[in-house]
Amino acid sequence: MQDNLSASELNDRIAVLQDNIRQLVEQAAALSGNADDDRTSDRIAQQSAELEALLEQREALRKH
Repeated sequence: MQDNLSASELNDRIAVLQDNIRQLVEQAAALSGNADDDRTSDRIAQQSAELEALLEQREALRKH
């Protein structure tokens, strides 16, 4: 992940991650009880961590 994104780039990346997470949650619900649960959970956790980092970056930009 880049640390030098503009506010616009951050907003775009945040929107993509939020949509990815929404889709992963929908997949997890459809596959509930399936062997793919762990993999989907791992992907949701990774995307959520990246989203949190970008949200923190965006907040830091707003403070400047």
